[in-house]
Amino acid sequence: MRTFLLAAALATLATTSQAAEIRVVAPGFIYNSALKELAADFTKQTGVNVIVAEIGMNVALDRIKGDTPPPDVVGLPSDLMNTLMLEGGITPDSYTPLGRDEIALAVRKGAPHPDISTVEKLATVLKSGGKIMVNSPTGGTMQGQIIGTILAKPQFAGVNAVPVTRGEGAAALARGEGDMALQLVPEIYNKPQIELVAPLPAELGGHMDAMLAVSSRSADRKDALAFIRFVTRPEAKPAWTAKGMKPF
Repeated sequence: MRTFLLAAALATLATTSQAAEIRVVAPGFIYNSALKELAADFTKQTGVNVIVAEIGMNVALDRIKGDTPPPDVVGLPSDLMNTLMLEGGITPDSYTPLGRDEIALAVRKGAPHPDISTVEKLATVLKSGGKIMVNSPTGGTMQGQIIGTILAKPQFAGVNAVPVTRGEGAAALARGEGDMALQLVPEIYNKPQIELVAPLPAELGGHMDAMLAVSSRSADRKDALAFIRFVTRPEAKPAWTAKGMKPF
Protein backbone atom coordinates (compact mmCIF):
# COMPACT_ATOMS: atom_id res chain seq x y z
CA MET A 1 0.00 0.00 0.00
CA ARG A 2 2.82 2.43 0.91
CA THR A 3 4.52 1.78 -2.44
CA PHE A 4 1.23 2.32 -4.32
CA LEU A 5 0.58 5.62 -2.57
CA LEU A 6 4.11 6.83 -3.27
CA ALA A 7 3.77 5.91 -6.95
CA ALA A 8 0.51 7.83 -7.14
CA ALA A 9 2.11 10.86 -5.51
CA LEU A 10 5.02 10.75 -7.94
CA ALA A 11 2.65 10.57 -10.87
CA THR A 12 0.88 13.67 -9.59
CA LEU A 13 4.19 15.50 -9.26
CA ALA A 14 5.12 14.56 -12.80
CA THR A 15 2.04 16.31 -14.16
CA THR A 16 1.94 19.32 -11.86
CA SER A 17 5.59 20.20 -11.21
CA GLN A 18 7.06 20.46 -14.70
CA ALA A 19 9.16 23.53 -13.88
CA ALA A 20 9.79 22.76 -10.23
CA GLU A 21 13.28 22.62 -8.79
CA ILE A 22 14.57 21.61 -5.38
CA ARG A 23 18.00 21.88 -3.80
CA VAL A 24 19.52 19.05 -1.77
CA VAL A 25 22.62 19.57 0.37
CA ALA A 26 24.58 16.95 2.29
CA PRO A 27 28.12 16.28 3.54
CA GLY A 28 30.39 13.86 1.73
CA PHE A 29 29.40 10.68 3.52
CA ILE A 30 25.85 11.04 2.14
CA TYR A 31 26.78 12.80 -1.10
CA ASN A 32 29.20 10.00 -2.02
CA SER A 33 26.53 7.35 -1.53
CA ALA A 34 23.64 7.01 -4.00
CA LEU A 35 22.24 10.52 -3.54
CA LYS A 36 23.09 11.82 -7.01
CA GLU A 37 21.90 8.72 -8.83
CA LEU A 38 18.58 8.62 -6.99
CA ALA A 39 18.12 12.36 -7.54
CA ALA A 40 18.44 11.75 -11.28
CA ASP A 41 15.85 8.95 -11.06
CA PHE A 42 13.49 11.23 -9.15
CA THR A 43 13.78 13.87 -11.86
CA LYS A 44 13.05 11.30 -14.58
CA GLN A 45 9.92 10.12 -12.80
CA THR A 46 8.53 13.47 -11.66
CA GLY A 47 9.99 16.21 -13.85
CA VAL A 48 11.20 17.98 -10.70
CA ASN A 49 14.80 19.09 -11.22
CA VAL A 50 17.07 18.24 -8.29
CA ILE A 51 20.28 20.18 -7.63
CA VAL A 52 22.55 18.16 -5.35
CA ALA A 53 25.44 19.92 -3.59
CA GLU A 54 28.12 18.67 -1.22
CA ILE A 55 28.79 20.76 1.89
CA GLY A 56 31.64 20.48 4.37
CA MET A 57 30.73 18.99 7.73
CA ASN A 58 32.40 21.83 9.63
CA VAL A 59 30.26 24.47 7.88
CA ALA A 60 27.12 22.42 7.27
CA LEU A 61 24.82 24.09 9.78
CA ASP A 62 25.90 27.60 8.79
CA ARG A 63 25.35 26.77 5.10
CA ILE A 64 21.94 25.24 5.72
CA LYS A 65 20.81 28.24 7.77
CA GLY A 66 22.37 30.92 5.60
CA ASP A 67 22.68 29.87 1.95
CA THR A 68 20.73 31.77 -0.70
CA PRO A 69 18.78 30.24 -2.31
CA PRO A 70 18.04 28.04 0.69
CA PRO A 71 18.17 24.24 0.52
CA ASP A 72 14.95 22.28 0.40
CA VAL A 73 16.30 18.93 1.60
CA VAL A 74 19.17 18.56 4.05
CA GLY A 75 21.21 15.47 4.87
CA LEU A 76 23.23 15.36 8.08
CA PRO A 77 24.60 12.96 10.68
CA SER A 78 22.10 12.35 13.45
CA ASP A 79 23.65 14.62 16.08
CA LEU A 80 23.85 17.63 13.75
CA MET A 81 20.32 16.98 12.49
CA ASN A 82 19.09 16.88 16.07
CA THR A 83 20.78 20.22 16.71
CA LEU A 84 19.19 21.71 13.60
CA MET A 85 15.78 20.38 14.62
CA LEU A 86 16.07 21.93 18.10
CA GLU A 87 16.92 25.24 16.44
CA GLY A 88 13.79 25.05 14.28
CA GLY A 89 15.78 24.46 11.11
CA ILE A 90 13.70 21.55 9.78
CA THR A 91 10.04 20.64 9.57
CA PRO A 92 9.65 18.11 12.41
CA ASP A 93 7.40 15.71 10.48
CA SER A 94 10.09 15.31 7.80
CA TYR A 95 12.88 13.89 10.02
CA THR A 96 13.77 10.61 8.27
CA PRO A 97 16.50 8.07 9.11
CA LEU A 98 18.40 7.12 5.96
CA GLY A 99 21.22 4.70 6.75
CA ARG A 100 24.58 3.98 8.35
CA ASP A 101 28.06 4.45 6.88
CA GLU A 102 30.78 2.42 8.56
CA ILE A 103 34.46 3.27 8.85
CA ALA A 104 36.56 0.56 7.24
CA LEU A 105 40.10 -0.40 6.35
CA ALA A 106 41.29 0.20 2.80
CA VAL A 107 44.39 -1.07 0.99
CA ARG A 108 45.86 -0.42 -2.42
CA LYS A 109 44.29 -2.32 -5.29
CA GLY A 110 45.70 -5.84 -5.44
CA ALA A 111 47.20 -5.77 -1.94
CA PRO A 112 46.38 -8.59 0.53
CA HIS A 113 43.23 -8.23 2.62
CA PRO A 114 44.14 -8.93 6.25
CA ASP A 115 41.72 -10.31 8.84
CA ILE A 116 40.42 -7.45 11.03
CA SER A 117 37.38 -9.26 12.42
CA THR A 118 38.29 -8.51 16.05
CA VAL A 119 39.74 -5.46 17.79
CA GLU A 120 42.88 -7.43 18.62
CA LYS A 121 43.39 -8.51 15.01
CA LEU A 122 42.75 -4.98 13.76
CA ALA A 123 45.30 -3.57 16.20
CA THR A 124 47.91 -6.08 15.05
CA VAL A 125 47.26 -5.25 11.38
CA LEU A 126 47.44 -1.49 11.92
CA LYS A 127 50.61 -1.66 14.02
CA SER A 128 52.37 -3.69 11.35
CA GLY A 129 50.72 -1.99 8.39
CA GLY A 130 53.10 0.91 7.87
CA LYS A 131 51.61 4.36 7.35
CA ILE A 132 47.86 4.45 8.00
CA MET A 133 46.34 7.44 6.21
CA VAL A 134 43.46 9.11 8.07
CA ASN A 135 41.39 12.28 7.95
CA SER A 136 42.87 14.90 10.24
CA PRO A 137 41.06 14.82 13.62
CA THR A 138 41.57 18.59 13.87
CA GLY A 139 40.40 19.35 10.33
CA GLY A 140 36.75 19.84 11.22
CA THR A 141 35.45 16.51 9.92
CA MET A 142 33.36 14.31 12.17
CA GLN A 143 34.89 11.25 10.53
CA GLY A 144 38.38 12.41 11.47
CA GLN A 145 37.27 12.90 15.06
CA ILE A 146 35.73 9.42 15.24
CA ILE A 147 38.87 7.81 13.82
CA GLY A 148 41.02 9.84 16.20
CA THR A 149 38.96 8.63 19.17
CA ILE A 150 39.32 5.01 18.07
CA LEU A 151 43.08 5.23 17.55
CA ALA A 152 43.49 6.90 20.95
CA LYS A 153 42.39 3.68 22.66
CA PRO A 154 45.21 1.80 24.43
CA GLN A 155 44.95 -1.17 22.06
CA PHE A 156 46.14 1.01 19.18
CA ALA A 157 49.18 2.54 20.85
CA GLY A 158 52.03 2.43 18.36
CA VAL A 159 49.90 2.70 15.21
CA ASN A 160 51.57 5.02 12.68
CA ALA A 161 48.52 7.10 11.80
CA VAL A 162 49.23 9.89 9.32
CA PRO A 163 46.62 12.69 9.27
CA VAL A 164 46.34 14.06 5.75
CA THR A 165 46.50 17.78 5.09
CA ARG A 166 44.73 17.57 1.72
CA GLY A 167 41.43 15.75 1.38
CA GLU A 168 40.66 12.35 2.86
CA GLY A 169 42.84 9.53 4.14
CA ALA A 170 41.49 7.28 1.38
CA ALA A 171 42.24 9.92 -1.24
CA ALA A 172 45.84 10.08 -0.04
CA LEU A 173 46.13 6.29 -0.30
CA ALA A 174 44.66 6.45 -3.81
CA ARG A 175 47.36 9.00 -4.73
CA GLY A 176 50.01 6.50 -3.66
CA GLU A 177 50.68 7.88 -0.19
CA GLY A 178 50.98 5.52 2.77
CA ASP A 179 50.12 1.83 2.99
CA MET A 180 46.55 1.64 4.30
CA ALA A 181 43.71 4.00 5.15
CA LEU A 182 40.74 4.24 7.49
CA GLN A 183 37.70 5.75 5.78
CA LEU A 184 33.94 5.50 5.45
CA VAL A 185 32.98 2.73 3.02
CA PRO A 186 31.36 4.94 0.31
CA GLU A 187 34.55 7.03 0.20
CA ILE A 188 36.56 3.86 -0.43
CA TYR A 189 34.21 2.48 -3.08
CA ASN A 190 34.45 5.62 -5.22
CA LYS A 191 38.24 5.32 -5.67
CA PRO A 192 39.27 2.58 -8.13
CA GLN A 193 42.92 2.69 -7.02
CA ILE A 194 42.08 1.21 -3.60
CA GLU A 195 40.00 -1.65 -2.21
CA LEU A 196 37.78 -2.25 0.80
CA VAL A 197 39.09 -4.80 3.29
CA ALA A 198 36.23 -4.74 5.81
CA PRO A 199 34.44 -2.41 8.23
CA LEU A 200 36.01 -2.01 11.65
CA PRO A 201 34.68 -4.25 14.45
CA ALA A 202 31.28 -2.94 15.54
CA GLU A 203 32.25 -2.51 19.20
CA LEU A 204 34.57 0.36 18.23
CA GLY A 205 31.59 2.50 17.23
CA GLY A 206 33.16 3.52 13.94
CA HIS A 207 30.11 4.67 12.03
CA MET A 208 27.99 7.67 11.11
CA ASP A 209 24.19 7.60 10.87
CA ALA A 210 22.61 9.67 8.11
CA MET A 211 19.32 11.56 8.41
CA LEU A 212 17.27 13.51 5.88
CA ALA A 213 14.78 16.31 6.50
CA VAL A 214 12.98 19.18 4.82
CA SER A 215 14.52 22.55 5.61
CA SER A 216 12.22 25.00 7.36
CA ARG A 217 13.48 27.54 4.81
CA SER A 218 12.28 25.47 1.85
CA ALA A 219 9.94 27.15 -0.60
CA ASP A 220 8.78 23.78 -1.97
CA ARG A 221 8.14 21.52 0.98
CA LYS A 222 5.80 19.24 -0.95
CA ASP A 223 8.40 18.25 -3.55
CA ALA A 224 11.12 18.14 -0.90
CA LEU A 225 9.17 15.65 1.20
CA ALA A 226 8.32 13.61 -1.90
CA PHE A 227 12.04 13.40 -2.67
CA ILE A 228 12.84 12.10 0.82
CA ARG A 229 10.14 9.47 0.55
CA PHE A 230 11.44 8.47 -2.88
CA VAL A 231 15.05 7.93 -1.80
CA THR A 232 14.07 6.04 1.37
CA ARG A 233 11.48 3.71 -0.16
CA PRO A 234 12.29 -0.03 -0.13
CA GLU A 235 13.05 -0.02 -3.85
CA ALA A 236 15.87 2.48 -3.29
CA LYS A 237 17.76 0.34 -0.77
CA PRO A 238 19.84 -1.59 -3.36
CA ALA A 239 21.19 1.70 -4.74
CA TRP A 240 22.41 2.81 -1.30
CA THR A 241 23.83 -0.64 -0.53
CA ALA A 242 25.77 -0.72 -3.79
CA LYS A 243 27.52 2.50 -2.78
CA GLY A 244 28.45 1.25 0.68
CA MET A 245 25.69 2.61 2.92
CA LYS A 246 23.55 0.30 5.05
CA PRO A 247 20.01 1.72 4.69
CA PHE A 248 17.75 1.62 7.72
